[in-house]
Amino acid sequence: MRIKWVHFPLHPDTPQEGRSLEELFAGRGYDIAQMQAQMRARMQAEGLAYGDRTMTYNSRLAQELGAWADTQPGGEAIHDALFRAYFVDARDIGDPEVLVEIAAAVGLPADRAREVIEQRTHRAAIDADWDKSRQYGVTGVPTFVIGNQGVVGAQPYETLEQLVKQARA
Repeated sequence: MRIKWVHFPLHPDTPQEGRSLEELFAGRGYDIAQMQAQMRARMQAEGLAYGDRTMTYNSRLAQELGAWADTQPGGEAIHDALFRAYFVDARDIGDPEVLVEIAAAVGLPADRAREVIEQRTHRAAIDADWDKSRQYGVTGVPTFVIGNQGVVGAQPYETLEQLVKQARA
Protein backbone atom coordinates (compact mmCIF):
# COMPACT_ATOMS: atom_id res chain seq x y z
CA MET A 1 0.00 0.00 0.00
CA ARG A 2 1.38 3.42 -0.96
CA ILE A 3 0.65 6.57 1.06
CA LYS A 4 0.00 9.76 -0.91
CA TRP A 5 -0.30 13.04 0.95
CA VAL A 6 -3.10 15.20 -0.47
CA HIS A 7 -3.10 18.67 1.00
CA PHE A 8 -6.26 20.42 2.17
CA PRO A 9 -7.07 24.10 2.81
CA LEU A 10 -8.38 23.85 6.37
CA HIS A 11 -8.24 27.58 7.11
CA PRO A 12 -6.83 29.18 3.96
CA ASP A 13 -7.98 32.64 5.02
CA THR A 14 -5.70 32.63 8.07
CA PRO A 15 -3.58 35.79 7.88
CA GLN A 16 0.22 35.69 7.66
CA GLU A 17 0.60 36.56 11.35
CA GLY A 18 -1.77 33.75 12.34
CA ARG A 19 -4.94 33.84 14.39
CA SER A 20 -5.65 32.89 17.97
CA LEU A 21 -7.72 29.76 18.51
CA GLU A 22 -10.14 31.89 20.54
CA GLU A 23 -10.69 34.12 17.51
CA LEU A 24 -10.90 31.17 15.12
CA PHE A 25 -13.60 29.42 17.15
CA ALA A 26 -15.39 32.55 18.47
CA GLY A 27 -19.15 32.20 18.68
CA ARG A 28 -19.13 28.49 17.86
CA GLY A 29 -19.54 27.19 21.40
CA TYR A 30 -16.29 25.23 21.53
CA ASP A 31 -14.41 24.65 24.75
CA ILE A 32 -10.87 24.91 23.40
CA ALA A 33 -9.23 23.57 26.56
CA GLN A 34 -11.53 20.54 26.53
CA MET A 35 -10.92 19.94 22.82
CA GLN A 36 -7.18 20.02 23.38
CA ALA A 37 -7.41 17.72 26.40
CA GLN A 38 -9.37 15.18 24.34
CA MET A 39 -6.85 15.35 21.51
CA ARG A 40 -3.94 15.07 23.94
CA ALA A 41 -5.50 11.95 25.46
CA ARG A 42 -5.95 10.37 22.01
CA MET A 43 -2.38 11.21 21.09
CA GLN A 44 -0.96 9.91 24.38
CA ALA A 45 -2.89 6.66 23.93
CA GLU A 46 -0.85 6.17 20.76
CA GLY A 47 2.42 7.30 22.33
CA LEU A 48 2.44 10.64 20.51
CA ALA A 49 3.15 14.11 21.87
CA TYR A 50 0.65 16.96 21.68
CA GLY A 51 1.22 20.49 22.98
CA ASP A 52 -0.87 23.45 24.10
CA ARG A 53 -0.96 25.74 21.11
CA THR A 54 -2.99 28.92 21.29
CA MET A 55 -2.57 30.02 17.68
CA THR A 56 -3.32 28.71 14.22
CA TYR A 57 -1.12 29.60 11.27
CA ASN A 58 -1.56 29.54 7.53
CA SER A 59 -0.13 26.22 6.33
CA ARG A 60 -0.04 26.96 2.58
CA LEU A 61 3.75 27.43 2.36
CA ALA A 62 4.31 24.39 4.57
CA GLN A 63 2.18 22.34 2.19
CA GLU A 64 4.18 23.59 -0.80
CA LEU A 65 7.42 22.75 1.01
CA GLY A 66 6.05 19.30 1.88
CA ALA A 67 5.14 18.63 -1.76
CA TRP A 68 8.71 19.46 -2.75
CA ALA A 69 10.17 17.41 0.11
CA ASP A 70 8.26 14.35 -1.13
CA THR A 71 10.39 14.52 -4.31
CA GLN A 72 13.66 14.46 -2.33
CA PRO A 73 15.46 11.45 -0.85
CA GLY A 74 14.38 11.20 2.79
CA GLY A 75 12.02 14.13 2.34
CA GLU A 76 9.01 12.32 3.78
CA ALA A 77 10.49 13.08 7.22
CA ILE A 78 9.32 16.67 6.84
CA HIS A 79 5.70 15.70 7.48
CA ASP A 80 6.42 14.47 11.01
CA ALA A 81 8.70 17.46 11.61
CA LEU A 82 5.98 19.91 10.50
CA PHE A 83 3.42 18.13 12.67
CA ARG A 84 5.73 18.35 15.69
CA ALA A 85 6.57 21.99 15.01
CA TYR A 86 2.90 22.97 14.80
CA PHE A 87 1.04 20.68 17.19
CA VAL A 88 3.71 20.01 19.81
CA ASP A 89 6.01 23.05 19.76
CA ALA A 90 3.36 25.61 18.65
CA ARG A 91 5.69 27.06 16.00
CA ASP A 92 4.54 29.30 13.16
CA ILE A 93 4.65 27.03 10.10
CA GLY A 94 3.57 29.96 7.95
CA ASP A 95 6.92 31.68 8.58
CA PRO A 96 9.39 30.97 5.75
CA GLU A 97 12.38 31.08 8.13
CA VAL A 98 10.78 28.47 10.40
CA LEU A 99 10.08 26.28 7.37
CA VAL A 100 13.67 26.50 6.11
CA GLU A 101 14.89 25.58 9.59
CA ILE A 102 12.56 22.56 9.72
CA ALA A 103 13.66 21.41 6.27
CA ALA A 104 17.33 21.65 7.24
CA ALA A 105 16.66 19.78 10.50
CA VAL A 106 15.42 16.74 8.55
CA GLY A 107 18.43 16.82 6.22
CA LEU A 108 17.00 18.73 3.27
CA PRO A 109 19.16 21.46 1.72
CA ALA A 110 18.19 24.79 3.29
CA ASP A 111 19.04 26.76 0.13
CA ARG A 112 16.71 24.61 -1.99
CA ALA A 113 13.95 24.82 0.63
CA ARG A 114 14.25 28.60 0.62
CA GLU A 115 14.06 28.62 -3.17
CA VAL A 116 10.93 26.44 -3.14
CA ILE A 117 9.25 28.84 -0.71
CA GLU A 118 10.38 32.09 -2.33
CA GLN A 119 9.69 31.01 -5.91
CA ARG A 120 6.53 29.07 -5.00
CA THR A 121 7.70 26.20 -7.23
CA HIS A 122 5.06 23.79 -5.91
CA ARG A 123 2.11 26.17 -5.90
CA ALA A 124 0.40 24.35 -8.80
CA ALA A 125 0.80 20.98 -7.06
CA ILE A 126 -0.97 22.28 -3.97
CA ASP A 127 -3.68 23.93 -6.06
CA ALA A 128 -4.27 20.52 -7.65
CA ASP A 129 -4.37 18.85 -4.21
CA TRP A 130 -6.87 21.41 -2.95
CA ASP A 131 -9.05 20.69 -5.99
CA LYS A 132 -8.77 16.95 -5.38
CA SER A 133 -9.68 17.32 -1.70
CA ARG A 134 -12.80 19.27 -2.71
CA GLN A 135 -13.71 16.53 -5.21
CA TYR A 136 -13.37 13.93 -2.46
CA GLY A 137 -15.59 16.02 -0.21
CA VAL A 138 -12.93 16.42 2.48
CA THR A 139 -14.19 18.65 5.28
CA GLY A 140 -11.46 18.26 7.90
CA VAL A 141 -8.03 16.96 8.66
CA PRO A 142 -6.78 14.43 8.86
CA THR A 143 -8.92 12.52 6.38
CA PHE A 144 -7.91 8.99 5.46
CA VAL A 145 -9.11 7.60 2.12
CA ILE A 146 -8.51 4.09 0.87
CA GLY A 147 -10.21 3.18 -2.37
CA ASN A 148 -13.66 4.75 -2.17
CA GLN A 149 -13.96 4.77 1.63
CA GLY A 150 -12.69 7.23 4.18
CA VAL A 151 -12.83 8.60 7.70
CA VAL A 152 -12.44 12.20 8.85
CA GLY A 153 -10.63 13.45 11.93
CA ALA A 154 -8.22 12.00 14.45
CA GLN A 155 -9.33 8.41 14.81
CA PRO A 156 -8.39 5.58 17.16
CA TYR A 157 -6.07 2.96 15.71
CA GLU A 158 -8.92 0.42 15.57
CA THR A 159 -10.96 2.66 13.26
CA LEU A 160 -8.07 3.03 10.83
CA GLU A 161 -7.39 -0.69 11.02
CA GLN A 162 -11.04 -1.38 10.11
CA LEU A 163 -10.78 1.02 7.17
CA VAL A 164 -7.77 -0.91 5.83
CA LYS A 165 -9.52 -4.26 6.32
CA GLN A 166 -12.61 -3.02 4.47
CA ALA A 167 -10.46 -1.77 1.60
CA ARG A 168 -8.77 -5.17 1.30
CA ALA A 169 -12.08 -7.04 1.26
